[in-house]
Formats: sequence, C-alpha cells, structure tokens
Amino acid sequence: MARRSEKNLVVGLDVGTSKVAALVGEVKADDTVDVVGIGTHPSRGLKKGVVVDIESTVQSIQRAVEEAELMAGCEIHSVHAGIAGSHIHSVDSHGITAIKEHEVVQADVERVIDAAKAVAIPADQKILHILPQEFIIDSQEGIREPIGMSGVRLEARVHMVIGAVSAAENIVKCIRRCGLEVDDLVVGQLCSSYSVLSDDEKELGVCVIDIGGGTTDLAVFTDGAIRHTKVIPIAGDQVTNDIATALRTPRQHAEEIKIRHACALSSKDVSEDIEVPSIGERPARQLSRQNLAQVVEARYEELLGLLQDELRRSGFEERVAGGVVLTGGSARTEGLLELAENVFHMPVRLGLPQYVTGLDDAIADPAYATGVGLLIYAQQHRFAAGPDYAESKGLWGRMREWFRGNF
Repeated sequence: MARRSEKNLVVGLDVGTSKVAALVGEVKADDTVDVVGIGTHPSRGLKKGVVVDIESTVQSIQRAVEEAELMAGCEIHSVHAGIAGSHIHSVDSHGITAIKEHEVVQADVERVIDAAKAVAIPADQKILHILPQEFIIDSQEGIREPIGMSGVRLEARVHMVIGAVSAAENIVKCIRRCGLEVDDLVVGQLCSSYSVLSDDEKELGVCVIDIGGGTTDLAVFTDGAIRHTKVIPIAGDQVTNDIATALRTPRQHAEEIKIRHACALSSKDVSEDIEVPSIGERPARQLSRQNLAQVVEARYEELLGLLQDELRRSGFEERVAGGVVLTGGSARTEGLLELAENVFHMPVRLGLPQYVTGLDDAIADPAYATGVGLLIYAQQHRFAAGPDYAESKGLWGRMREWFRGNF
C-alpha cells in the first residue's frame, strides 16, 4: 500500500479508562476529515480517567497506535490527546483592555484574553483551555468575532477549563514513551461536543453528557458558546462493579453481561433468563434479566440524579431548550434514554459521531465520540490558533521542553 502524505493527516488519541482508541484522519481539499484508520485496545493503566500505571498505559497506547497505523498505511508521529478525570473543573472570567488603534486587531484580542486569565489558581493546576463566550466593545454585548470592529474598550467573557498538572504530565509522559509528540490535550466533553452537537443545538441551548468507563463528563452550551463543564467520577465501571457484586460473578463476566444484557429501565419487558458464571468451581446459574435491570437502573438513576443536580446548580437548566445529548460507550445501554427523559424531564437523544467521512460503520458508535471530536478539533486548529489553542500550545510546548530535558 502506498504511504499517505503525512502533512494532511490528523490523529486523535482517546486515552480512556476502559479503552484506548487511536483515530487517523486525512484532511481533504474541502477541509473535511476522512477517517482512514482506527485502532483500539483495552485500557489497563487508568482509573477514573487518571493514569495509575504508566507501563500498562504505554502498552495500551502502543497497541492502539500500531493498529491505526496499519489500517491507515502511515506512520504516526504526533497526536491530539483527550484528557479526563475529576480533577478537571471550570471557572468563568472577565477581562478588559483598551483598543489601541480604535480598531480591534489580533493583538487586542490576545491582550484581553491575557487579562481574563489573570486569576489565582493553585500551583498544582494549569489552564487547559480558554474558551471565549462573547466579546463586548463599548458596552455592545454579544460580539463573537471582534477583529475589525471599531471602539475604545474591549471586554471578553471566557470559560476557563482547569486541570491538575500531574495528571496532564502523566498522560504526556505515557504518549512520549511511545515515541509520539503531543500536539495538544483536549478535555473529553469538549471533544464530544465537536462530533455530536449541531450548531443549532449549541445556539438554542444543549447539555452534552459523555458517559465513559471511569468518568461522566458534562458540558452546557447556550447562545453558541460553552457555559459550564463538570466531571463526575461515576460511570460504566461502577455499573460493572454493581453487577459483579449483586450477581456474585467475576468482573470480566459482569462486563460482558452488562454489554450484552443490561437494561437501565426495569419497567421494560425484560423477562428472559440469562446465564451468569459463578466464582470458583461453582456451576453457572440462570437469573432473570429483570433482576439485572433493577441493579443497573439503580446505579444509572443515581448518576443521572447527580447530573441533574449539577445542571440545576449551573443555573442553565431552564436554558437548554435543545435538551440532553447522551454519548460515550456506556450511553448504548438499552433503556437509558427513556430513563434519562424521566429524570431530566426534557428531550434526550443519543449522540453519534458526525461531521467526518470514511469508515462509517466503524465510527457510528457513541464510544468514538471523543476520538472523532479530537480529529475535528485537530483539523480546525491546524493553522489558525485561537485563544484557547494559543494558551494550551504554550503550556504543552513548555511541557515538551521539560520532558526533553528530563527524559
């Protein structure tokens, strides 16, 4: 197979709690992304989105990347990687600066973003993203692109996503141990929003919830901008643990039972029996799928209740007219959409990755929402570096220099 031109390739690496997924995309002449390679491998070294075993994580990343390289017929040198974990939180900020030449230029935008990010954060934390919500010129609100506009005073309202330096450094270290560079780290729910939300939903108001293996990531959009982010350390792994405990079966069998038979709504007609392997030398048992549904429903009801409380605390519950979009590998559970509608009392849909071409059958799965979102993010930030990208590139550029000096 002829090797692809690497200058047109973007690579997304989703380092998750349950799996590592590497996706290779080829940027076409019309700026669309064509997925040309996918590699996945079970993730062994992460817990609740954070690296706890570097060697196991490195091996998982290597296997996933090798598989993606083989399918795409290319050699991967750098990646855009996802980052998750309950250490991630967010804060809104506000900056003001004078417009020097009475017409806004890029330097004015950079100065006002610098002013907005001048907030005190602990020494063990770093700003991952600075996401502009709106600009204000001489009290004129709601401006999204201020460059070229006339005025005297420029203000910016921004949403800052902050994470633990150690968690970010450990992910970067694992990726570098595989011989790869990290172009950028992107938080999970921001990635998912790129691949599963439409511009109309972001404008109207929508809450995207990515339910993975170790964490559940929430993001709220209104008026086309991100307004709130939160990570909750409860997700699919807790459901697996509940099944293993309640049915007294080994964890690997509990995971298989969850994938094949779990239903999040015990009121559905799920009367058939399932075979449950026992621990040790004991024979397998037949149990009602209804009993399994009761176990699964209880955990998902708790999780959705926590998410609803968070949405209410954010102050945006009444402003998400577009409803809720569930995505992530655990969002495939039968009956979960109906249960979510009962909890949130608003429309809920399943978020499947969109806005890319190629390997349609393979990526038509909410488990790839973060990976596909990384490809779209990488394509949009290849040349034009916005404020959020400029800040993160500065951070990861400094981190790369630190790693070169220490490893």
